[in-house]
Amino acid sequence: MDASNACHHTGHFWHHSGFSIFSPWLLQGHLHDRYGQLVSIYTRLLLTKISFHAKHPEFPAGLEVSDEVLEKTAGTDVNNIFQLTVELFDYLDCELKLSESVFRQLNTSMAVSQMSAVQCRLAPLIQVIQDCSHLYHYAVKLMFKLHSCLPADTLQGHRDRFHEQFRSLKNFFKKASDMLYFKRLIQIPRLPESPPNFLRASALAEHVKPVVVIPEEAPEDEEPENLIEISTTSTTEPQVTSDLFEQTFGPPNGIRDDRDAQIESLKREVDTLRAEMEKIKLEAQRYITQLKAQVNSLEGEVEEQRKQKQKALVDNEQLRDELERLQQAKQDSERSLRLCAEAEKKANATEIRYTKLKEKHSELINTHAELLRKNADTAKQLTVTQQSQEEVARVKEQLAFQVEQVKREAELKLEDQSMQMEQLRQELEARRDELDQAQRSLGHAKQAGTELSAQLETLQAEKEQLRRSVSEKECELLSVHSLVQEKELQLSQEADKASREICELQGRLQEKCNQEQSLQQKLLDEQFSILQETVREAEGILRDAMAKLDDPLHVRCTSSPDYLLSRAEAALESTEALQNGHAQYVASMTDAAALVGALALFAHLTADTIVNGSATSHLAPTDNADRLTETCRDCGQRSLDYLGELKDKQTLGHAELGDVRRALRGILELAQELRPKSLDIKQEELGDMVEKEMASTSAAIEDAVRRIEDMMSRARNESSGIKLEVNERILNSCTDLMKAIRLLVMTSTNLQKEIVESGRGAATTQEFYAKNSRWTEGLISASKAVGWGATQLVEAADRVVLQTGKYEELIVCSHEIAASTAQLVAASKVKAEKSSRNLGKLQECSRNVNEMAANVVASTRSGQEQIEEKDTMDFSGMSLIKLKKEEMETQVKVLELEKCLEGERVRLGELRKQHYALAGPYEAAEEGEARPAPAPRRGILKKPALAQKPGHVPGPGGEPERDASLHRAHAVNF
Repeated sequence: MDASNACHHTGHFWHHSGFSIFSPWLLQGHLHDRYGQLVSIYTRLLLTKISFHAKHPEFPAGLEVSDEVLEKTAGTDVNNIFQLTVELFDYLDCELKLSESVFRQLNTSMAVSQMSAVQCRLAPLIQVIQDCSHLYHYAVKLMFKLHSCLPADTLQGHRDRFHEQFRSLKNFFKKASDMLYFKRLIQIPRLPESPPNFLRASALAEHVKPVVVIPEEAPEDEEPENLIEISTTSTTEPQVTSDLFEQTFGPPNGIRDDRDAQIESLKREVDTLRAEMEKIKLEAQRYITQLKAQVNSLEGEVEEQRKQKQKALVDNEQLRDELERLQQAKQDSERSLRLCAEAEKKANATEIRYTKLKEKHSELINTHAELLRKNADTAKQLTVTQQSQEEVARVKEQLAFQVEQVKREAELKLEDQSMQMEQLRQELEARRDELDQAQRSLGHAKQAGTELSAQLETLQAEKEQLRRSVSEKECELLSVHSLVQEKELQLSQEADKASREICELQGRLQEKCNQEQSLQQKLLDEQFSILQETVREAEGILRDAMAKLDDPLHVRCTSSPDYLLSRAEAALESTEALQNGHAQYVASMTDAAALVGALALFAHLTADTIVNGSATSHLAPTDNADRLTETCRDCGQRSLDYLGELKDKQTLGHAELGDVRRALRGILELAQELRPKSLDIKQEELGDMVEKEMASTSAAIEDAVRRIEDMMSRARNESSGIKLEVNERILNSCTDLMKAIRLLVMTSTNLQKEIVESGRGAATTQEFYAKNSRWTEGLISASKAVGWGATQLVEAADRVVLQTGKYEELIVCSHEIAASTAQLVAASKVKAEKSSRNLGKLQECSRNVNEMAANVVASTRSGQEQIEEKDTMDFSGMSLIKLKKEEMETQVKVLELEKCLEGERVRLGELRKQHYALAGPYEAAEEGEARPAPAPRRGILKKPALAQKPGHVPGPGGEPERDASLHRAHAVNF
């Protein structure tokens, strides 16, 4: 029975017995001593080994099988291959776990010593190294086979597990190879630096099977030290039995020891021949793999040459580069021929080795025949000595004991002697099987030699094919060379033609350059002319603005210091853009767009500043007015000087804006001085004042509505006819106006609450009003104006009803109410969101108030026309002299009225100045926050709009001028 069958039957035995015999050893893993843990791990390894061999009897105990057996065991079913790979991984994990545990327990001092305790731990690792080399090789083979059948993503777990085992195994081999104990007992293989790339099928040819070599045993006189200490009793007892056997029967025919020694020597010789045969096989396989790799590289080079040939036929413009590549390819082909010659030499060397192997094989056959003859003699001698059944049994036991002693010496005297004695007792029966196996191995060797011969023939055929392909390539190179010569001729002709075309193009290019220079100069002249035209237009705008300083018609125009301040700041900011545009134009005079736009903006804003400065001086004190006028005139003159420098190319690059900026800053300082001072109100009281003023305004409107109702009932009792109709119409229009004002005040209050809630954040309402004090003051002023206007309207209506007042008072009060509501809307609009619904409602209420105010004016004027008696002039009976006298008296009256009107206008101007001084803080808040500065215009052909007059008289048609009341926040309040 061979070792494979013995392991198979042993596996069945352990499987059926439930591995109960290993239970005590497994329990030693729970002990705290280190030997117990190692025994437990080693026992688990034995269980895994027995289970694997029981499941796969094709694998012998030493795990060494040929690739054909491995392929047969794996089969063609992917599931079987997958399962076998997993089992090999588990087996390898157990082996590596044992090695890691052993090295983990060995410290540095123990690892380098020759203590028996250390050798006891290291002894099992010799078999582990042999098993790991086989398991690694089989795992690589099966992994490549799996990757040829399954997608790469499916095998990601297998690859990760293999890479981890590869690192552990490489580390294990490295540590073991550095230890002195292993160097004299086993030759450990070296693994590659990186694991195989299973994603590339050609990497299988690069894989080399790791081979573990165990050196031949030393002579018996140099017996190694025992790894396990055996007691004296157990050692001497078999020797005593042997002496008794020899004393009783004597040595059988005196040749037992020589025959056994000869058998053992023959075994060792057979094993040596097997190892040499395996080495020769490995070397032949390695040479064949190298030759295949060279053939593949040659095929790749041939394919590259074919691609280069096609590329040379397609791309005519790169023929010279292609020729160099083909020459390089020719050199590669010559190198390939040299490689083929070297491969042929290696194949001849392989054939010589095969001849030597064949001679050794014949010697082995002769030795085998001699061994058979000696075995027959031994059988005859054994039959003579068999006298009885008991004596034969004793002789067999003694022989088995002697054979066991020899085997113990060969296997380093391991324990478990009873099992080895049983194996030696069966050795005599198994020798014929071993001889048969030797014959089969020789047959395999012959078959391997035949395969090598076939492979050599294949290589010869491939060599001939490569020679033919090289000759074909040489022919193709000659044809391509002729084509290249033709193409070179064509290229030379095309180069001559191209040189002539280049000369023509250079002439055209010179013409284009001359044209471009002329166009460039023309562009420069056009840009400078545009700049000159812009400068002249800007000078006209500034001169027109400066003319307003001395224009008597402009005396009637006024403006506020805040608006002048916004215009001056905008003009000062425009100087930055003008300076940047000037720098860009000086750097590149081909583009004057930036300078032209900046000039237009600067001219308009500066002119607007001068005009509004003049208009502001009309309401300022005399000293401030004179200083402001002179500063505006100086600003205009400095601006004209700067524009004059821009008109000349000599001074264009040195033009500076310093004087203009100083003049504009002077206007800003004077405008700051002219701004009215704020009211003396504590900021903490602003919030309360807003609420009080809004409540007071609502109360005044409610009181006005009630008084109008009382006047309505009184007018119905005291008047009748046309007068009653006129009074009812006027009072009804006043009532509608009061209702519209009340709705506007309520909407304004809601909008203010929304503004405060959305803008105050974590602050209180009073803190919000204090933070926005200017806006709050404007709100208070507007609220007061609305309440006061409502009260004045009611009083004027009362006087008209009682015939003690004038209808013009109602008209003036209506205008004042319209202006006050416009001021309130503007003040509320400053802080409101554009998308606010209350803001839309407030604007709608403001339009409604304007309409109701217009209705009051219309009702008043129509009532005035109905009530007042119009005298009709009767010219009958008047002579020419009397008519002339009446005409002169009327002219005198007209002159008196005009003089009186002029005086009243002067008085009205003084009153407006005083009102401006008193109401300045509120109006400044509204102007500064409610109305942003107008956007500067980019045009250069329009002059800035002059400041509008503060008020207008009613038109001749008798219609009220609503625009005048709406724009009063722009200049001065009535």
